[in-house]
Amino acid sequence: MTATQRRSSGHSIASFGTRKGATALLLAGSLLALAGCSDSGTDASPSTPSPTQTAGSSSPGPTADAEDAAVIAAYTSSWDAQTEAYKKAASAGTDLKKSTTLQALADIEKDLAAMRRAGQVTTGKPVIHPKVVKVTDAEISKATVADCVDTTNWLLIDKTSKKEVPLPSERLTKYVSTATLEKWGTKWMVTKLTAQDQAC
Repeated sequence: MTATQRRSSGHSIASFGTRKGATALLLAGSLLALAGCSDSGTDASPSTPSPTQTAGSSSPGPTADAEDAAVIAAYTSSWDAQTEAYKKAASAGTDLKKSTTLQALADIEKDLAAMRRAGQVTTGKPVIHPKVVKVTDAEISKATVADCVDTTNWLLIDKTSKKEVPLPSERLTKYVSTATLEKWGTKWMVTKLTAQDQAC
């Protein structure tokens, strides 16, 4: 949560919105509570997946469907690992490096370090609704994923007291997020996650 700052990183994933006051970490992509925006803000664009949408295929055919499924699996794995890391404010012992590049991981590590300094961890988990919107076949193939991240039940708590850390009431608890992935060999890896200042 930095002031009016949009973060592009690996499944955020802890991206931030505006950090009003303090240690209230809006974990990206993660607890990403876009503090400067309200849920009553702009609606998600038509291309943003709704909770009922599932991963779609960027082009027809069984091969495209399989590739889309692999992209979503990598994206989901990255989120699962991030959730585990934020739960203990440390990436050690998680699978983050298996689905998230070092570039994206660097931003997550910054969040985790800030959480450790503040004595905070998370409880619960975010709910994601990813959809593949584009796959580009090249020497290093790339994919774009659009998501609606729901952090309603993903809470920041004080590690000692176990009490919830109050966050700005105007923050977004459901926000639009996009991710970029690259195919390294046979594996898809999350290279960038961007939380949008937009409700979904």
